[in-house]
Amino acid sequence: MRMGWLSTGRDQAACNLLADVVARAQVDGVPLDIAAVFCDRESGESAESDAFLALAGRLGIPTVTFSSASSWQAARDAGASREAWRDAYHERVMELLAPFELGVLIMAGYMLVVSPAMCRTYALLNLHPALPDGPTGTWQEVIWWLLEEEATETGAMVHLATPELDRGPVVAFFRFRIAGGSWDGLWRQFHDKRRTRSVAEIAADEGESEPLFAEIRRFGEIREIPLLYQTLRQFAEGALTTCGGEVSAREGALPLDLSDLVETEVVKP
Repeated sequence: MRMGWLSTGRDQAACNLLADVVARAQVDGVPLDIAAVFCDRESGESAESDAFLALAGRLGIPTVTFSSASSWQAARDAGASREAWRDAYHERVMELLAPFELGVLIMAGYMLVVSPAMCRTYALLNLHPALPDGPTGTWQEVIWWLLEEEATETGAMVHLATPELDRGPVVAFFRFRIAGGSWDGLWRQFHDKRRTRSVAEIAADEGESEPLFAEIRRFGEIREIPLLYQTLRQFAEGALTTCGGEVSAREGALPLDLSDLVETEVVKP
């Protein structure tokens, strides 16, 4: 399965994600074929994306770039709508990627909404920090929702990108408990705060430093790269396959619960 890696390369996390997945595959001897990296920033646009492109080069992965900022500016000057530009931009992206004969595209810090045509052409994998039946939005919005609803578990999923954000068919996920054991003390502290303040007020006062919020983020974050890696491993080893932008499992039904495999990755020396 030939894979493409899509990223805006906007921060160090973009580099860490690519480097970590490649390193895990090398250690495990997994034939992970990342055949091309696409970045919507070109060389010289930012120091962060330049570092990302340099990393891809060191890893020996061919890179393709097409500036979304320059393309959008030209389209806006010509009076095009955002939707029309999005379709035209990703039509060109698909032309640039066609020679690599990719089956799966991984959206790893790719900051653009992908066109419907591209969603239909490729299996576009997106990582979202919530369970399949959980909330949409940013990871911050997800965690505040968990606190508002006093949820007892959470996790993350890899789903197919669609024009409807964070709601495409789920390919794989992991879950973990946020109740019981050491979580109970954090919940008691949070409940004490809620006697005098709403969740929105706590969020405004403490933000991401709120202890329960921070611990949920820490637990989830260290498992997100393992989830992505283990999902890609399923493609590399033939347990998952794709055709016409859809994904199917060799055995059983989707989504795959990869919780045990993710935990194994977390505790690896």
